[in-house]
Amino acid sequence: MTPAMESRLPWQLGLGGLVPFLATASGMWLAPVAWQAALLMAFLAYGAVILSFLGGIHWGLVMIAPRPAEVATRGRWLASMAPSLLAWPALLVGGLAGTGLLALGFVLVMGLEQRHRQRLALPAWYLSLRWLLTLVVLACHGLVIWRLAVG
Repeated sequence: MTPAMESRLPWQLGLGGLVPFLATASGMWLAPVAWQAALLMAFLAYGAVILSFLGGIHWGLVMIAPRPAEVATRGRWLASMAPSLLAWPALLVGGLAGTGLLALGFVLVMGLEQRHRQRLALPAWYLSLRWLLTLVVLACHGLVIWRLAVG
């Protein structure tokens, strides 16, 4: 199987995973006001799940690291838990603050991946996919934050 074929399914799944973000963020603007609380909760819940999933990717990467007891690897273990530890309070706080906290989490994970891309040994297609997904996810967060700010 060629590298292009190997990465096609993750791209399709990743792009499909944007649908709940796009649907709930646009629904915040287009749906009746009575639906907005449910849409916001759906947006926050899905964002928390996906942010935790990204942490899980890094947990898996550190599990297969050649020397998991090294000090540098210990930091990677902690970093793999950070997305979940940001996602949970974002759900508890909700609203504008929770949406902002999730957005911060997505930015931090992307920054971690960019900063340590050589050491993480990620496939070439992964970072391209993550950039696109993160930009769309952050745009959706921006739309929700804007909607919450204007009432």
